[in-house]
Amino acid sequence: MSRSLKKGPYVAEKLYRRAMRAKETGHREPIRTWARQCTVVPEFVGLSFEVHNGKVFNKVLITEDMVGHKFGEFAPTRLFRGHTAGRRAATT
Repeated sequence: MSRSLKKGPYVAEKLYRRAMRAKETGHREPIRTWARQCTVVPEFVGLSFEVHNGKVFNKVLITEDMVGHKFGEFAPTRLFRGHTAGRRAATT
C-alpha cells in the first residue's frame, strides 16, 4: 500500500542527517540502517548503505534508478533455494 501524496515520502530523520553529514565530509563508510521502510530520496544517490534483513546487513550502493523505492526492496529477507528435491526425483 502506498503512502498518501499529501504526507510525502517517509524518510527516517536520523538516517537523513547521517547521510547528509557523510556527503558533506566525504565519508565513504557505508551507513548501517534497520529502517527498511525508509524511502530512498535523491540526496542518497552515490552513498552506500548496509540494510538489515533480519539476520545480516546487505550492502547497497544507491543509484538514480533506486530513488522512490524502499530500502527493504534491496535486502531480501528470504533465501530461495529452488525446488531441488522435486526436480531430482522427476529426473531419475
